[in-house]
Amino acid sequence: MINQIAFGTSLLVAGVAAYFSVIGLATIFAGSFWPVVVMAGVLEIGKLVTAGFLHLRWSDINRAMRYYLMTSVVVLMLITSLGIFGFLAKANIEQTLQGDSYSLELSILDKRLDAKEKELGRFEERLANLDFIIDTARPEDRNYIDRRQRDERAQIATDIDLVVSEIVELNEEKMPIQREQLVQEGEIGPIKYVAEMLYGEDVAKDKLDNAARILIFFIIFAFDPLAVLLLVASLGIMARENDPLNPAFSTDEVAVPKEKIADGNDYIQTKRRYFPRK
Repeated sequence: MINQIAFGTSLLVAGVAAYFSVIGLATIFAGSFWPVVVMAGVLEIGKLVTAGFLHLRWSDINRAMRYYLMTSVVVLMLITSLGIFGFLAKANIEQTLQGDSYSLELSILDKRLDAKEKELGRFEERLANLDFIIDTARPEDRNYIDRRQRDERAQIATDIDLVVSEIVELNEEKMPIQREQLVQEGEIGPIKYVAEMLYGEDVAKDKLDNAARILIFFIIFAFDPLAVLLLVASLGIMARENDPLNPAFSTDEVAVPKEKIADGNDYIQTKRRYFPRK
């Protein structure tokens, strides 16, 4: 049962790795998305079949073909890993760009808020100047000056109300962006802790991309090689189990053809071949 489980697990891991790789390669060569998907998918199938074929028929093919197929499997594993890297890197870049987009929007809103607050300050300063003129005028002239300032004060009050309402609108516009930014920062929290573990808290914020890249390398070096090796191992064991002349896990008697045993040396070699555990 464990062999069947290992075989099924290897196909599952290989399927997930193939999906990531195909999408990643298609993203790298986005100009020909579907042709790349077809090509990468066929190569993934060919890689698994070739790896299993090599393991089961290693002694039945000549050396040149053996080394070529082995090299092809290794190269295809590297291509798969490259595709997985492209897929995961794209996801990390999109997340980073989303955070940068929030920061840019908030920066623009902050500049607009700063401009409005400066405008409000100018209006308040103008009111203060008008008050200063009245306060420093002669008592008998204050009523006259106040009447002269009335229209200007009314206009300034209107302008202040308008600016204050714009400031309130800008702050309300900032709030949903700030909430989205907090959610996005929560999503990158795990990689932030990885960066802090690798580089320290002081520079972790500037090393998030490096930490993500290191984590991606760990994933790709364990992903596809695990699938291929687990497939090869499970296929080999199942083939030995199902071979009536090679019962590695059976205690039943096996009929060995007489012509296979010509002398003592042949008998020893035959015994080792058909009964590897004995």
